[in-house]
Amino acid sequence: MPKRPEEAENLWLARALWELGGVRFGDFTIGRSTVHSPVYVQPRRLISRPRAFKRAARVMTKTVVAEQARLRPRLHPFQLVAGVPLGGLHFATAFSLYTNVPLIYPNLGDAGNGRHAIEGHFEPGQTVLIIDDLITTGGSVLESARILEQEGLQVKDALVLIDRGEGGAARLRRHGYTLTAILQLEAMLNYYLSTRRMDQGLHRKCCEYIRQKRKEYENA
Repeated sequence: MPKRPEEAENLWLARALWELGGVRFGDFTIGRSTVHSPVYVQPRRLISRPRAFKRAARVMTKTVVAEQARLRPRLHPFQLVAGVPLGGLHFATAFSLYTNVPLIYPNLGDAGNGRHAIEGHFEPGQTVLIIDDLITTGGSVLESARILEQEGLQVKDALVLIDRGEGGAARLRRHGYTLTAILQLEAMLNYYLSTRRMDQGLHRKCCEYIRQKRKEYENA
């Protein structure tokens, strides 16, 4: 049986999140700097649908293999994966279980309360692939990379399920990191419009917001 068009383009993810209530429209403050966003996406909703959660791990694995198989690979070889708490840790765990790649994670925002900077076993000099559920401006990925590198690990790449397209990729690139995303938010919005899950006015409002934020961060 042939795959539906959205299945072939990873838009199954957009459909699953919609069905799970993981996409909302309104007026939201996201992270530390994205304010008055007309769209909110919560990839963590996938953990409540095991088949979709497992599929996400499988797609992440296939994406990594494909990127590393290029003549000019976009992803470097790695020995560990690091999940960005909290959402990224769920997907990094699923990826680790699916691929048998060891998992660690940084303690973000640790105030010196005796916790280790990094949870899990590692050896200095190992290369780590950072995994997060969603990227907006890239702040959490950069903070994770800083902690990992301070402990002697190497970070070259990050993998996210959804890129909101607001300049996070460009920001990581300026710091020397490559971002690979499974799905772009604008592609999700186009899918919702084509399947009549949202109207043209709301679609235009969301896309204009994303493009304006991307322009701001890329020109910063």
